[in-house]
Parts: sequence; structure tokens; C-alpha cells
Amino acid sequence: MKLAAGILVALVALEHLYFLVLEMFLWEKPTGLRAFGQTEELAKATKPLAANQGLYNGFLSAGLIWGLCLGSGGTGVKVFFLACVVVAGVFGAATVSKKILFLQALPAALALALVLAAWAA
Repeated sequence: MKLAAGILVALVALEHLYFLVLEMFLWEKPTGLRAFGQTEELAKATKPLAANQGLYNGFLSAGLIWGLCLGSGGTGVKVFFLACVVVAGVFGAATVSKKILFLQALPAALALALVLAAWAA
């Protein structure tokens, strides 16, 4: 159970590192334009907002990696940052796209459930 939880937490952390790269460095590139379904004009106008959002995704990733590095003592850190990802995913799904619920909130919720189950075991 602990191994599965750790793997899923690592995957959520990697996902948010990928979001950081997309939002901070690839926003106006073809990859970023496709990922977010936007025009070059809109990407140019929203680049500073996207970079800020990417930085926050980096903080989420860093927190999850920190929790993993702490080992069994990092349960509270992992729970906190996974809960932040779930809340951000639910908010994003409600305000931007339902797809965010499945891409962001669901993996984090599953990881959170596994972390809590491993802690309780």
C-alpha cells in the first residue's frame, strides 16, 4: 500500500512539474497552444498569468516531492499538498473545464486516499 501511495504521489508531482513547463515555458509554443486550445493572440495576452499559474503548480510539485523525501514522516506534508491539488482541481473544473476534474483532482484524490490508507494500516 505504501509503495502504491508513493508511486501515485510521485506521478501527481510529475504531472504538476509538466504543468509548470507548459505554463511557464511552452505557453506560446505549439505544444502549449494545443494543450490549452488557445490562439497565439490569446496566449500572448495571457502569458504573465500562465507563468504565475505555472509557478504555483511548481510549488505543489515541490511540496509533494518534499513529502516523499521525508518518507514515513512526510504523511502530513503529502496530505496537505494533495488536498491543495484536489481543491485546485475542483475549482478549475467548476470555473474552467470539467476535464480538469479528471486530469488533476482525480489522480490527487486517489493518491490522497492511498496515503491515508497506508498511514492507517
